[in-house]
Amino acid sequence: MIREVAAIAATTDVHSAFDNANPMLSGLHEARARALIVDCGDYFEGSRFYRLGRGAIERQVLTSLYDVIAPGNHGWQHYLEPDIRALTVCANVVDQQGVPVFRPLHRAVVGGLRVLVTAVIGEQAFATVPPLHRTGQRATDPVNALRDLLLRHHHRADAWVLLSHSGFEADLRIAEECPFLDVIFAGHCHSDRYGPAQVGRTVVVKGHELGVGYAWAEPASTGWTAHAARFTDTPTSPTALAPITDMIDSWRRHLAAPLRPVLPRWQNSTPCRATILQLVAEHLHDKLRVPVLLNETALRSTKLGTTLRVGDLLAVEPFGNQLVHAKIPHRYIDRPEGLVTHLTQHCGPTTTVPRPLSAGTTHVLTTDYLATTFLDRYAHDAGFGLGESVLRVLTTDDERNRR
Repeated sequence: MIREVAAIAATTDVHSAFDNANPMLSGLHEARARALIVDCGDYFEGSRFYRLGRGAIERQVLTSLYDVIAPGNHGWQHYLEPDIRALTVCANVVDQQGVPVFRPLHRAVVGGLRVLVTAVIGEQAFATVPPLHRTGQRATDPVNALRDLLLRHHHRADAWVLLSHSGFEADLRIAEECPFLDVIFAGHCHSDRYGPAQVGRTVVVKGHELGVGYAWAEPASTGWTAHAARFTDTPTSPTALAPITDMIDSWRRHLAAPLRPVLPRWQNSTPCRATILQLVAEHLHDKLRVPVLLNETALRSTKLGTTLRVGDLLAVEPFGNQLVHAKIPHRYIDRPEGLVTHLTQHCGPTTTVPRPLSAGTTHVLTTDYLATTFLDRYAHDAGFGLGESVLRVLTTDDERNRR
């Protein structure tokens, strides 16, 4: 049955941010009465709740509150699970035979208009999905995929809405190339630009990330109006969502377990993740006597107290990266600065020890994510994770001190 609503509410890049989930849960629950609830990708990964629950909370929220979602590069494997796949649309990811991996369209009636909702993931974003999770799949050009949909389905729609996991700037270009789109809900970019931005008849808008807010669009007398807003703060969530809030509370109690005293220099502060990453890289280099290459976005800046708790460590290192010894691609062996530039463009600021890497370096200690996504795939496990080194540089070791 096609749901009839008056507007569309879109979240993006929630990244499993459930520390203060009541405003988002309450806001979406209330909005469902009059709005189609959609998401623009990256609902999974990036928080301590994901590290413990491995998607259990996210799955419950999505299947309880959302009508249609776009896949994101984070948590790609979850979008292929039956319950989540049933919600997911994407027009530009196909298998080896060119068959769409997801259904391309979702139909709704919004403000009395027949609306077709589709989604795309940027080719750059898709390239950051771990190869193991996207085996046999590829992303095609989003513009060509959207134009093909228009040719096949234009007679069925009064309006077109795109959920894009490409970045705000990329979405402005999509709007120029696909003027038939009425609304583009943006995602993936993690920028302070929310819009709305008007490109011809198309309005581009993005909601606040990490569950803080949403984007809203509705048909008006001429075109569509849109804006970004934050969820209203509320201490409780609806009784109907008690199974979700009970699960969050259960994980929160586990996350409160203490680990070690925080080093005095970090107590009651929010250490800069670039500083922590540099100390981690230096520690690993001193310990293993090998070149180290790490990306800053592997860590998050997190407020610490005097005792590091399980949740603090998982918040600082939310992705559970394993450390591996990986080969540098042959084309970068004589110019490792080119590799650093390439990684910085695709996954944020990069730290190396030594700095700069020496020409002729053939292997580095890095994360399994960087190794399998950007370096040669051959790698052997170092036997421990990035989180263990983060723990080492943030805390004291009482046992060592007693000896």
